[in-house]
Amino acid sequence: MPFQKIQPERIADTVVRQIEQLILRGILRPGERLPSERDLSDRLGVSRPSIREAIADLVERGLLATRAGSGIYVADVLGSAFSEPLIKLFSTHEEALFDYITFRRDLEGLAAERAARLGSDTDHKVISTLFAKMENAHTKRNPAEEAALDAEFHMAIVEASHNVFMLHMMRSMFEMLRAGVFYNRKVMFKVRTTREALLDQHRAIHDTILSRDPAAARKAVEDHLGFVESCMHQDRKARTNEEIAQLRFAQELDRS
Repeated sequence: MPFQKIQPERIADTVVRQIEQLILRGILRPGERLPSERDLSDRLGVSRPSIREAIADLVERGLLATRAGSGIYVADVLGSAFSEPLIKLFSTHEEALFDYITFRRDLEGLAAERAARLGSDTDHKVISTLFAKMENAHTKRNPAEEAALDAEFHMAIVEASHNVFMLHMMRSMFEMLRAGVFYNRKVMFKVRTTREALLDQHRAIHDTILSRDPAAARKAVEDHLGFVESCMHQDRKARTNEEIAQLRFAQELDRS
């Protein structure tokens, strides 16, 4: 039988694997600064030369980046899920907007289900803290802050799903998510959606996840994003009716 001798693993390789896992699971985020070499050595219980060796390996592979006089940072390994020209194309075609909302409803519904079932107490605390901040922004009537926290709240749910592909896909789309939340809220308020209704929907998402009810959590997210989609349709219908009215008015002027 093809048995092979077991080769002892370098300590630096063990350090590499641990940092890789932290990046993969989204605990170490792009742009985040690593602790100092001395601090890492103390935390991991290994020598500083082993730390240097591990960091050099990760820098060479593009997972970490050095900044002169500043330290070691997690490299921006995510980038954008879409090119800038494609993002601009999305923004000028409404069918892309509705497909985006549908995509979010499907993906985030699954994320909420997993967050309710698999999320740790720490994950749930993050979600709860963000919702509390949303409530505070709501009482201050600060729509910009509320919208920014809205995007962070949805991202925290994806993080609590403990699916690395889902996490990194949504992380790479985060700017689109943030821009979409601001745009969606603007449209919804134009069609007379109350801020209270949106806060209540997020409360339902929060409560079902923290009560560890996967089916209810998924439904809460799907109901919320279905509501967003409905408001988008109402806005499109209103704009279409306005355009028709303006055209008819122009035709009447031509006849007179």
